[in-house]
Amino acid sequence: METFLDNWHQAAITTLGLFWMAFWAFGLGYLISSMIQVFVTRERMRQSMGKAGPKSVGLASFFGFISSSCSFAALATTRALFAKGAGLVPALAFLLASTNLVIELGIVIAVFLSWQFVVGEYLGGVLLILLMWLLVRLTAPKKLVEKARKRARKAEGGSDDDSEPPDWRELIRSREGWRRVANKYVMEWHMVWKDVTVGFTVAGIIAVFVPRSFFQSLFVGAGDPDPAFWEVLLQSLVGPIAAFFTFIGSMGNIPLAAVLFDNGVAFAGIMAFIFSDLVVLPVLRIQAQYYGWKMALYILAVFLVILVCSALLLHYGFAFFDLLPSHDSVKKMTEREFFKVDYTLFLNLLFLAVGVLFLVWRWRDKGLPGLKTDSLSERVLLALATLAIAWLFIGALLPV
Repeated sequence: METFLDNWHQAAITTLGLFWMAFWAFGLGYLISSMIQVFVTRERMRQSMGKAGPKSVGLASFFGFISSSCSFAALATTRALFAKGAGLVPALAFLLASTNLVIELGIVIAVFLSWQFVVGEYLGGVLLILLMWLLVRLTAPKKLVEKARKRARKAEGGSDDDSEPPDWRELIRSREGWRRVANKYVMEWHMVWKDVTVGFTVAGIIAVFVPRSFFQSLFVGAGDPDPAFWEVLLQSLVGPIAAFFTFIGSMGNIPLAAVLFDNGVAFAGIMAFIFSDLVVLPVLRIQAQYYGWKMALYILAVFLVILVCSALLLHYGFAFFDLLPSHDSVKKMTEREFFKVDYTLFLNLLFLAVGVLFLVWRWRDKGLPGLKTDSLSERVLLALATLAIAWLFIGALLPV
């Protein structure tokens, strides 16, 4: 019983630590998303990201790179771009870039893993975008895309007409413009807080309670210094399947990836797991809210294909140059220190202040948003989030 309580406490602290690492990225991404929704006109999006040409895809990738947001915030921004008129390929390029070609993600990977994974992350991000571009051009149904765009406009409160908001230069200098940003910012958090709570709680539980033998049996060939091709392929397939049920957010899976690598999972399996931040269950659910289930499942299938192909290409590319990382180079999860005085502390304080300011503004303007309980799935998710909060609160207060 004492061991269970110790593990419970460690799991709760791990969850809180993971969220602490990612909080400022959430805030930054949602702020960018809210500003895009308020200040960027549909015509401007059409001009810069309307067609799936090299320029528009390049711009979308660049915008994604500078946005540097976690997966949930990137989803919201992508929806805003798509609803404003951006093409599907540029919108998905933005989504992939903002969750893979990310500076802070590379830093976290370097801390938990090794430089090979950092290089693999950025090279893989480019591969994901190129393969997605090819696959979507070959397979995307036009009617489904347009239907998804109409739903995305409704999801953000927009309309299907071509009326334009006031000039963004005037709006960005006005109190009304930032009032709209504050409202959008609060509603973005309101849409995903339950998924975030449940997902990070599950991540902490898995990191502490799941034994190494489970991962070694799940990833066939784990621990083998020279696995066969079929074993590498199987691990690349199992990676996203494991991530689908266990993880949330583009930064929070890096510690779990370190746990997998510490248990002998191949480089391809780890990269497939890292790339799987956009094919997890909560992300699929949010995509379905934005675009409908058919479009969400189509995007899921595209991402699964390209991430497995990218992971295999990276694995054998690194193997050709004898650059595959050693399993001895990873620091164990229990050796990590989450809460300390560093850049994360100051960025979190900054975005906590932004969040409180916007929440108070929204409260005085329209009141606080209510809990969504209009469907069975929402009620179930609310119950799970409530249980997760109770688990974290009790676990964090348990004596060590």
